[in-house]
Amino acid sequence: MQPPVSPTRIPYSIAPMMDWSDRYYRYFMRGITRRTLLYTEMISTAAIVHGDRSRLLDFDPVEHPLSLQIGGSDVVEIAQAVAAAESWDYDEINLNVGCPSDRVQERGLGACLMATPDLVARMVEAMKGQTAKPVTVKHRIGIDHMDRYEDMHNFVRIVRSAGPARFTVHARIAWLEGLSPKENRTVPPLRYEDVYRLKEDFPELDIEINGGIRSLDAADRHLRSVDRVMIGRAAYETPWVMSTADSRIAGVPPPSDCGRVAVERMIPYLEECYARGVPSRKILRHMLGMFSGLPGARLWRQGLSGKLPDNGAPLLRSVIERMPRETMETPPQ
Repeated sequence: MQPPVSPTRIPYSIAPMMDWSDRYYRYFMRGITRRTLLYTEMISTAAIVHGDRSRLLDFDPVEHPLSLQIGGSDVVEIAQAVAAAESWDYDEINLNVGCPSDRVQERGLGACLMATPDLVARMVEAMKGQTAKPVTVKHRIGIDHMDRYEDMHNFVRIVRSAGPARFTVHARIAWLEGLSPKENRTVPPLRYEDVYRLKEDFPELDIEINGGIRSLDAADRHLRSVDRVMIGRAAYETPWVMSTADSRIAGVPPPSDCGRVAVERMIPYLEECYARGVPSRKILRHMLGMFSGLPGARLWRQGLSGKLPDNGAPLLRSVIERMPRETMETPPQ
């Protein structure tokens, strides 16, 4: 087994994505990259403090390095949530200051917090008071009426005083009125130059860029101007794009030397999950894009879609055997 990598030395991460980056997706991705930093979906502080913590926070040790992303707006509650999560031994804790959804806004969470940088700084201080793990912040370049570079500069200047370990910047503003969360991922224009400028103005800070980055080659171009790169939709829709990450990060071989190895690894996992009462659809849905753009991609998607048996292991085995050999033997690329 490859030795663990500290989050402080990882140039790539896969974004926290609501309804997508659950523990089953993360386990699947560990067959493609062991060195990339992964995130949980955003979990509200109220859910952690008052809810079923095992259901919310449990993960497989293979998922390390792993960041817990939380959403909150109450300083006392966020401290309680971080303290409660300590037993799960995440590698870092991330504060969501970027989600634009109406449901999140109604609770005073997410991107709307960019309007209150003093509160964000107090929350970061409270989080750091409960853990020795790195505490990081993920935010937008702006919101609605605060969409100038100077507004983001002021936000970072104030939050910096609390000493977060990293700022992850989604290079689009979030329009909190008039756009859906999906539209907020595509309609506001990307402003990568603003993130580059932020790094120039705060060279001492660890700055990560996010938004519209579709490949590791593109990520490496951004690394000329910032410290790290976060990849989101591309890592979910076409997961094999992450297959050379480990060699780029640490010069080590990938966990799977071809696509067949990455997906066959999921057969015993499906059987294990079935024994725990987890239906296969919760796992197989994350694998649909594995062979996008390759011969047999449609066969793959159709085979793992529709009405699925609770135990998907035999189904996955049969679909693998029907796939074109050249596709299944595709090396990391």
